[in-house]
Amino acid sequence: MLILMRHGQSMWNAANLFTGWVDVPLTQKGIEEALDGGRRIAHLPIDEVHTSALIRAQMTAMLALSQHQSGKTPIFHYENSGDSSNSNEGKMAAWAQMNEQADTSQILPVYASWNLNERMYGDLQGLNKQETRDKFGDEQVKTWRRSYDVPPPNGESLELTAQRTLPYFSSSILPSIDAGKNVFVAAHGNSLRSIIMDLEGLSRREVLSLEVPTGVPIVYQRQEGNWARLSEF
Repeated sequence: MLILMRHGQSMWNAANLFTGWVDVPLTQKGIEEALDGGRRIAHLPIDEVHTSALIRAQMTAMLALSQHQSGKTPIFHYENSGDSSNSNEGKMAAWAQMNEQADTSQILPVYASWNLNERMYGDLQGLNKQETRDKFGDEQVKTWRRSYDVPPPNGESLELTAQRTLPYFSSSILPSIDAGKNVFVAAHGNSLRSIIMDLEGLSRREVLSLEVPTGVPIVYQRQEGNWARLSEF
C-alpha cells in the first residue's frame, strides 16, 4: 500500500505567496488538516515514512502519525554521506543510532529527502501571487504554475521536478513496497503531482488539471504491476 499526502496549509499558502523551497511552517489550519488526514489513515498499516526536507511536509507527517493506531514512534534516519564524524552531517548519521540490541518493534523509520521537495519557484519565491499576475498577466503566471515543461524564471518546471522525484521513488520507495511494506509519503503539490502522473499514466495535458488538496490522503494498492487508487480505505 502507498499513502500520499500533501502537507497542510502553510503560512505562505495562507498569505498567497509563492513558496517553493522556502522553508515555511504550517498554519493552525494546516495543523488541523494534518491531524484530520492522520485520523483518516489511522487504521491503515504503515511500515515506512518518506518526507521532503521541508518543515511543512515533516510537520504534516509527524502530526498525521500522532493519530495512528499503531502507537509506533517515528524516528528519522539520516544518510551517511561519507563525511567525517566531525561534520554535522556525519554526526547526525553516526550519533542518531540506537544500540543494536534495542527493541525496534515499535519504531517507524522516517526518511527525509530533498528529492521530494516542492518545485523550486526561482525568482517567484516570496512574491505575492496576485501581484505577480498583475505584473506579468494571468496567462504567463498560469503557464509558469501549471504547464508541464515551462519553468518560472530560474526555477523548475513539473518536468524538471519529475526528474528528481521519480528516480527517488524508484530507488527508495518502490523497493519497500515490492518487499510488502506499506509506505506513507508526505510531500508537496508538485512533487506528488509528478508521482501521481507516473502511477496513473497521465498525459502531459491530463496532469495540468490534476489537483492535490492539502492534508487529504490518497491511497494506492499495487496489483500485478498496476496501481489502483482506492476510493474507500
